[in-house]
Amino acid sequence: MSFTVAIVGRPNVGKSTLFNRLVGARRALVDNRPGVTRDRREGEGRLGDLSFKVIDTAGLEDAQGESLSARMQAQTAAAMAQADAVLFLVDARAGATDADRAFADLARRSGKPAILVANKSEGRAGEAGALESYALGLGDPVAISAEHGEGLAALYDALRAALPDATALSAPEEDRAAAVSQKPIRVAVVGRPNTGKSTLINRLLGEERLLTGSEPGITRDAIAVELNWRGQRLRIHDTAGLRRRSRIAEKLEKLLVADTLNAIRFAEVVIVLMDAQAPFEEQDIRIADLVEREGRAVVVGINKVDLVERQPGVRSRLRELADRLLPQIKGVPVVALSAQSGEGLDRLMAAVMEAHAVWNRRAPTAALNRFLAHAVAAHPPPAARGRRLRLDYITQPKTRPPTFVLFASRASALPETYRRYLINGLRESFALPGTPVRLTLRGKANPYAGRKRRQ
Repeated sequence: MSFTVAIVGRPNVGKSTLFNRLVGARRALVDNRPGVTRDRREGEGRLGDLSFKVIDTAGLEDAQGESLSARMQAQTAAAMAQADAVLFLVDARAGATDADRAFADLARRSGKPAILVANKSEGRAGEAGALESYALGLGDPVAISAEHGEGLAALYDALRAALPDATALSAPEEDRAAAVSQKPIRVAVVGRPNTGKSTLINRLLGEERLLTGSEPGITRDAIAVELNWRGQRLRIHDTAGLRRRSRIAEKLEKLLVADTLNAIRFAEVVIVLMDAQAPFEEQDIRIADLVEREGRAVVVGINKVDLVERQPGVRSRLRELADRLLPQIKGVPVVALSAQSGEGLDRLMAAVMEAHAVWNRRAPTAALNRFLAHAVAAHPPPAARGRRLRLDYITQPKTRPPTFVLFASRASALPETYRRYLINGLRESFALPGTPVRLTLRGKANPYAGRKRRQ
């Protein structure tokens, strides 16, 4: 039987470090600066023979009204409500602070089993602080070091004691196999800051799962959420906005960019979200080009169409712009939408499903070679140094993205323009719009090389 654990506490006590330790990967951003985590991040944790969902949360701070800190605290409260148990972290080196005492009351009032965890307890420096944490009224503290992996056995025992029923049963093997077989489509939503990425995902989920607001740069690390859309499971990653490289100076922003790039590399479909008030700016094109170079399926979303005047022919103009400015992914789906009102979401998700299907498409070898013969007959490759280039054979060894290998005499002499001509022909002949197409050239060995010419 699976269960959910939320990690809560004031800023900079090591919540994200413990989250990374439990999920066994560096999923959450970690930095000495407090307040790096803003949204709640979920992952599959393991501790001994226990498997469970673990939620990393923003640091608890005193906040009121509609401020960003207040919205972050609301996300933490939602995580506590969702969890079966709460891990309340304190910094053993700092001891129990007034903020810890105030927020310990929140953990008690949640009605969920609360486990007091004294983090940073390595060495003797944390002994006094761990003893002080008894005053929080949450029972005996579990002394750990999330950074060094110390004390996890004691945390394991505390979880078993707090959730005896949930930890006594494990999922049947057939249930695990079924869960593995129904893998979701991995989708990343990327774009410039403040294009509405988090608002879009919240609208798809039907709840305020991610922090949103008019302040640019609210989203920091890439947050993954599960979505079932018309029977199809998806895992959608919200990402930090990508600015021009020349504007990225701080260490934290470099970490945010690295996390976004990592989300792109592990995605299957990437939604490049643009602002309808200024679509296809230079940074938008750079982002789309980056996604294409990573070999991901691409869907272009034009958000905030409700803020611009409706003019006839606007969709066709967007289509023309996409084909002219993004020739490397010619035919990419372009969907006008409003994440705020929900307009166009059905078209967007249909485009995501179609892009995923195209990304996985395979062409028969016989049809490929018929295409090659017709392409060469229509436009023969140019001669190199007075010698004709012979294109012998083409095949598709893999998909995701569609990848083709062309065998030719003196393959290195084939001009890049002719290679692009073949890629565009493959895209049109085998219905591969908008997806990256890879064409590799391989030369055939000369059977007469090395032989002496007869006199």
